[in-house]
Amino acid sequence: MTDRLAAAQAALNSGRAGEAIDHLIAAVTDDPARPAQVYRILAAQLFGAGRYPEGEAFAGQGLARYPRDYDLLNTRGVLLRKLKRQADAVPVLEQAVKLEPKKLPAQQNLGNVLLDLGAAARAEAVFSKLVRLEPRNAEFQRQLGRCLTKQGRIEPGLVRFRQAVALKRDLIDCWLDIAGTLSDEFRIAEALEALDKALAANPGEQRLLEAKASVLRRSGDLARTEQFLKALLPANPDAGWLHHQLGSLYADRDRALSNAHFEKAVQAEPDRLDYAVSLIEGYERNRSGDEGGNIEKAYQLAKRLLPRKAEFSDVANKIVWETLGRVCDFDAQDQIGDFRTLGRGWAANNRHTALMKQMSQVRSDEDRLELVEQHRIWGRQVDAAAARRKIKRPPPRPAGGKIRLGFMSSDLRLHPVGYFALPLFEHIDHERFEVFVYSYYVGEEADAAQKLITSKVSAYRWWPNITSADAAERIASDQLDMLIELGGSTHMNKLEVMAYRPAPKQASWLGYPHSAGLETIDYFVCDPFIAPPDPRMLIEKPLMLKHAWYPLSPSAFRDQPACDPQPPVARNGYVTFGTANQPHKYTRDGLRAWGRIMARCPGSHFLFIRPEGSSPAFQANLRAAFAAEGIAGDRIEFEAVRGAHLPHYNRMDISLDTFPQTGGTTTCESMWMGAPCVSLRGPAPYERLSWSVLSNVGLADLCSETVEGYVEAAVKLGNDHARIAELRSTMRERMRSSPLGQSVAWAADFYDAVERAVRA
Repeated sequence: MTDRLAAAQAALNSGRAGEAIDHLIAAVTDDPARPAQVYRILAAQLFGAGRYPEGEAFAGQGLARYPRDYDLLNTRGVLLRKLKRQADAVPVLEQAVKLEPKKLPAQQNLGNVLLDLGAAARAEAVFSKLVRLEPRNAEFQRQLGRCLTKQGRIEPGLVRFRQAVALKRDLIDCWLDIAGTLSDEFRIAEALEALDKALAANPGEQRLLEAKASVLRRSGDLARTEQFLKALLPANPDAGWLHHQLGSLYADRDRALSNAHFEKAVQAEPDRLDYAVSLIEGYERNRSGDEGGNIEKAYQLAKRLLPRKAEFSDVANKIVWETLGRVCDFDAQDQIGDFRTLGRGWAANNRHTALMKQMSQVRSDEDRLELVEQHRIWGRQVDAAAARRKIKRPPPRPAGGKIRLGFMSSDLRLHPVGYFALPLFEHIDHERFEVFVYSYYVGEEADAAQKLITSKVSAYRWWPNITSADAAERIASDQLDMLIELGGSTHMNKLEVMAYRPAPKQASWLGYPHSAGLETIDYFVCDPFIAPPDPRMLIEKPLMLKHAWYPLSPSAFRDQPACDPQPPVARNGYVTFGTANQPHKYTRDGLRAWGRIMARCPGSHFLFIRPEGSSPAFQANLRAAFAAEGIAGDRIEFEAVRGAHLPHYNRMDISLDTFPQTGGTTTCESMWMGAPCVSLRGPAPYERLSWSVLSNVGLADLCSETVEGYVEAAVKLGNDHARIAELRSTMRERMRSSPLGQSVAWAADFYDAVERAVRA
C-alpha cells in the first residue's frame, strides 16, 4: 500500500473523512491505474460528504478502467440520481443489474430512479420482483405501494403500505405515504386516523405531528389546526417545524404573523431549504408597509439560495424563479432551469399557478404548443384523480324550464374579475336564467361588489375552506345546466372542482387567458379577436361572443378619478411612456423594444407604476436594461403604488404593452385614463387581449404583428403630440360608445351564447 493510500486509511480510521478524500484524490491523480477498490472508496466517501459532482466524476473515471465493476456502477447510479440526472442513471444501474442479477441494491436503486422519472409501471416490475425475493422487506413493500398509487391503483397501493408498517412499525416514511395518499384522495378522516395510529406506535415523532397538522389544514378546519399546533408550542417553543406549520396556517389570514413564524423557523434551522423558501414566498407576497422593500428582502434571500439550486424541489424552483422575476433578474432566473423542464416539472407536481407565468416565456409556436401540453400534463392527473373519487349527484331535472347557470370564482368582489363580470349580474335575463355563484374567498366580510352580486342572483354560495370534492358535490346538487369558472388556478380559486364535472356542460372565461388543461372543461369563452387562428392553441371549443371578451361596467369604470385633459407631453415638453403591467410579463425583448422606442423619441421618459418601484434591485435591473439601449437612468421613473394607481396615469402619455403576454385590465385602465396602449399581438389568446380592446375602440393601428411594427407604431404616436392630445380628450367617450361600453347588449349576447351551448 502506498503512502497516499496508507494516509487515507489512517484518516478514515480516525474519522477524518475530508482528509481521507484529499489523500484518495491525490492517489488516483498520481496513478490513475489504482485498483477498483480505491475508486469505490473515493466515490462512496464523496457521496457521504455530499460532494456529488466530484463523486460521479471519479466513479466515471474508475468505470473507464473497470467497466464491469458492480459497486462502481451502483454508486455512480446513486450519485447521478442525487444530481437529478435520473435519465443518465437508468442505463448505468441496468448495467449493474445485468452484471449481478442476484444482488439487490442496484435493483432497488433502479426502481427508485424509475419512480423519480414517473415510469411507475416499469418500477412496479422491479419492486414486484424484489418483494417476491424478500417478502418481509418493509421498504420493498412500501416502494411497490408507491408504484401502484402513482398509477392510480389506490387500494392495492394502500394494502402494500399497510403490510410495510405491519412489518416495521417505525417506518415513518410509509406512515406518511399512507396519510398522504388518503389526503390526496380527500379521505381526510382516514388520513387522520392513520396518523393517530402512527403516533401511537411512534410517540412524539416530529414528521408525523407535522403531517397531522398539514392534513388538518387541508381539511379546511383551520380552528382545529390552530388548536392542535398551539397545544404543542409550550413544550416546543423553538421547534422550527412547528413555527413553519404556524406560518403556513396564517399565510392567507395574517401575513405579518405568518412571516414572523417563518422567520423563527429559519432561525431554528437555518440550513432547511424549505423553511427559507417559505420565508421568501412570505416576504414576496407581503403587501403591507413598503411592498417593494418586502420584495427586496425576498429577492436577496432568493439570491443567497441560488448556490443550492441543485437541491431545489419544484416548489422551490417556482418560488425562487418567480421572486427573481419580480425584480427582472433574468440572468438569475435562467440558472433555475429552462422553459420546458421547469414547466413540465411544475405541471407534473400540481403547480398549475406557475404555468400562468410561463405565458411570457414563449418565443415560438413550438413553445406555445409546449405550454398547451404542460397544461394537459397537469389536467390529465387531476381528471384521473377526480374520476377515482365519486361524488353524489341528484337525479336529472325535468326537461325544459329556465337554464341554471353557475359562475365559480372567488374574485367576484372588488377585484378586476368582479369589475368585468359585473354586467352579467346587473343584467340577468330572469325570464330565461337562474344564476348561481360559488366563491371560496377567505376574507372576513363581503365587500360592496359582492353584496351587489348577491342581491341579483338566485343563490350566492360562499364556502371558504371547503375541499374541492365537497364543493363539486354541493354544486352538483344545484343541478346546473352549465358551470363557468372565472379564476383558473389563481389565489383562492378551485379549478380542480371542474374535474368532477358538477355540471353537464362547463366553460372557462376571464380569469385565465389560456386553456386550463382539463378535458372536463368544454368551452373557452372568447371573442373574434382573442380566438386563436390556430385551433391547436386551445384545448376547449371556442364559445364565441360577438364583439368583446368583456365589457366596461359603469359601476367599475367611473368618472373619478378624473382624466387630466392635458397630456403630460404638453406640460413636460417630452413624451412619457409607461406601464402598470406586472413584472412577470416583462422580457428581455420587451425591455429592448421599449429602449429602442425611447431612443427615437428625443428626451422621452418611461414611468413604471408598480409596487416593486421601491425595490433597489427592480430599479437597478430596469435601468441597466434601458442603459443597454443608450437611455440614461434619470429618464426612468418609478411610482411605487398598489391599488391607488389610476391617478398616476395622468403622468403617462402612452402605455406600452408587454409581450408576448399582453395586458388586460391594465390596457383598459390606461386607456380609460387617457393613455392609449400600443400592443403586439401573437397567435395565442394571452397574446391577443389588448388587440381585442384596441380593435373594439377603433384603434387597431396601435397593434402590430411584429416587434418592428410595434416599435414603429409607438415611435409614430410618440412623435405625434397632436394625436396624443386628441386621443386623451376623446378616449373615454370612444370607449363608452364602443362595444366595450355597451354592457347591456354585451350581457344579452353572453347569455345568448350560453343558451346556444346549453341547447346544442
